[in-house]
Amino acid sequence: VQLQAFGGGLVQAGGSLRLSCAASERTFSSNNMAWFRQAPGKEREFVAAISWNGDRTSYADSVKGRFTISRDSAKNTMYLQMSSLEVDDTAVYYCAAGRYWGATRAYDYDYWGQGTKVTVSS
Repeated sequence: VQLQAFGGGLVQAGGSLRLSCAASERTFSSNNMAWFRQAPGKEREFVAAISWNGDRTSYADSVKGRFTISRDSAKNTMYLQMSSLEVDDTAVYYCAAGRYWGATRAYDYDYWGQGTKVTVSS
């Protein structure tokens, strides 16, 4: 298993949650990393990305100002700090790794974690 996401759970609207994605050293050190999410009945959508060395980040408009992506090279782990959560943030969140910076389509990423479920209640 190259990527493993965890940290999901049930949280009330307005609350916070931090997701983690543990990766193998080889995968983590040489790839850009991203978070995607997929709500029931919807397509998988881009949430945020961070470059291989952490010097660039990008966010979907829907999460800008509320979510923060980061990575810890010493732990080969990527994080997604989610704040001011909304009911519409409810989804299974997946971490991904890929070679292309700026990619927002799922098929641009080569490696995927198994997903962790986030449920935001009203």
